[in-house]
Amino acid sequence: MAWLSCSPSRMRLPLLQTHIPISNFTCLTVFPFQSLAISLPKYKVKSVHILSCSVSSISSTNLEEEEEEDDDDPTAELVYLDPEIDPESISEWELDFCSRPILDIRGKKLWELLVCDDSLSLQYTKYFPNNLINSITLKDALLSLSNDLGLPLPDKIRFFRSQMQTIITRACNELAIKPVPSKRCLSLVLWLEDRYETVYTRHPGFQKGAKPLLALDNPFPMELPENLYGEKWAFVQLPVSAVREEVSNMETRLVFGSSLDLDLLGIEIEDNTLIPGLAVASSRAKPLAAWMNGLEVCSIEADVDKASLILSVGISTRYIYATYKKNPVSTSEAEAWEAAKKTCGGLHFLAIQNDLNSDDCVGFWLLLDLPPPPV
Repeated sequence: MAWLSCSPSRMRLPLLQTHIPISNFTCLTVFPFQSLAISLPKYKVKSVHILSCSVSSISSTNLEEEEEEDDDDPTAELVYLDPEIDPESISEWELDFCSRPILDIRGKKLWELLVCDDSLSLQYTKYFPNNLINSITLKDALLSLSNDLGLPLPDKIRFFRSQMQTIITRACNELAIKPVPSKRCLSLVLWLEDRYETVYTRHPGFQKGAKPLLALDNPFPMELPENLYGEKWAFVQLPVSAVREEVSNMETRLVFGSSLDLDLLGIEIEDNTLIPGLAVASSRAKPLAAWMNGLEVCSIEADVDKASLILSVGISTRYIYATYKKNPVSTSEAEAWEAAKKTCGGLHFLAIQNDLNSDDCVGFWLLLDLPPPPV
């Protein structure tokens, strides 16, 4: 594969190592690293296409209904399953159970349950008064969803709000579903953004300027566990075509990691666009990738002020993944890497290899760093 890279560095040492050309990488101009930030062509992100219908029209949607979607009642609840999808194929759900910037007739904040799968073939919404928020209510709602749509309960349910972990975990455990705290609920987050604009703001009880009741955590980063240490790392970039190749190799070569369906997420990007990433080398790459595979890796951030790389996993865990000596050159590199990530709409990747000279990855995670939803 055709990599573009610079600055291989040791993971545990605070100093950036001497820049050494890597044989199978096409090296950028090492200094200044800013060239990375300006070499990325622009692309556009399509809005997520929401196939929705009211309870009274579960069976199908058509173009006329989609055109009239903006005229739908914003107080209506959705119960939708794509008739062309095999219900047995939906084994993982994404869930949000939280208050909305909407007041009910009592003047209290309205709560909403949102459930979907990663393809939005499943869409379910239900409003609740704030005095019915508990694990029993959630469990009953999940059973009702399953029964109404003839849909088996999933193997896993992902959720991204740490404040709701107890309620969601208890409800899932009672239904023999594995709860997975994870910010990799990307379809759900994008759907929430869409609903904020198309539903919540049109609701008669909408409260403009209301702050989210359950804001997402951004805790202070912790020391990285010993088993997650690599030996060297490098800021790199990879063409989208090569990223897609690595994702396909995850299945054929049984590589550890996690992918994203860019088409499904509505991301349009040219094949020659360069995606920023982090390459990590370790003599124990396979066990390192295996450990990383169980963490729900969400994103990597270059903290320029503290000269470190921050690894976010799960819903509220952040690790100091690596540090480097702060100087004008390293700061410029880190700033340019973050700028490149921003130019790509948050898209980036983590690659784990036996050696930075290797053509193959033992682990590959395609990541999308999205801003928190507006609710």
